[in-house]
Amino acid sequence: MARRSILSFAKRTVRMVALFVPAFLVASRAHAQATNRFTVDERSSLAWWQMSPHLDHLWATTCPQDPNWQPGSERSSGWAYDPSKAPKTGHSNIIDTVHVPLYPRPAGQAQAICPAAVRGEIAVADTSSWRGVKGLISIRSDAFITGLNMRDEYARKAVLQSQSYPDIRFHLDSLADVRRGDTITANAVGQFELRGVSQPMVVPIKAWKEGSGMRVTGKFTIRPAELVEKYRVSQLALGLGVGTGIWHYLHLGFDVVLRSGVPGQASASQPTR
Repeated sequence: MARRSILSFAKRTVRMVALFVPAFLVASRAHAQATNRFTVDERSSLAWWQMSPHLDHLWATTCPQDPNWQPGSERSSGWAYDPSKAPKTGHSNIIDTVHVPLYPRPAGQAQAICPAAVRGEIAVADTSSWRGVKGLISIRSDAFITGLNMRDEYARKAVLQSQSYPDIRFHLDSLADVRRGDTITANAVGQFELRGVSQPMVVPIKAWKEGSGMRVTGKFTIRPAELVEKYRVSQLALGLGVGTGIWHYLHLGFDVVLRSGVPGQASASQPTR
């Protein structure tokens, strides 16, 4: 009698497992398919920085090919320069937190003309609520151009030390305060990494559909003194700008185009080079 009960229980267990396993596998596949992955279109994406006050020359981009951009008054020969587009403040020591960046790329003008300086991958669990967002945006530290060759080379060697720290990164952990519409606004919460040092950072972003991709822009501000205090940049290398308090703000930002899908099997937290 006991043996018959045990056999009956075993058969019921086998039937339950047989029903449960396929359902579990289907649910697992559905969950995997629900994760949306986006990669940065490197040829259409850029990053930039701008000092305030900029003194008519302290700004840079990774995409000087962008027709909306131009260098400042202190530049090497060979650059196209339109004085009518230049800041009206000139070399004046005027703090400007409005025209940041000075030469933004308008909506609808993300052309595939940029050097491969910005790369990354983003994974999104739910694109309707934009929850479960994680990823990494990585920028080549040697790719920033101000237009003055001597300054750019000095920045790579003495300030950013690009040979030792080739990438500037933003590790995205989540989106907060998401407001949906034709243009999505949110706060990207994560870690900003410069010269191998990571600090918590919240970056206000905007996103909208552009062409066959999604255009995302974001910018944030740090005190120039933090380059020394937090990111271990030599104060001697930064010179009088930080030493005498001439620089008040350092603005940093990105303007990237995301495409749906991931080439190969690249991880969202470790983009391919």
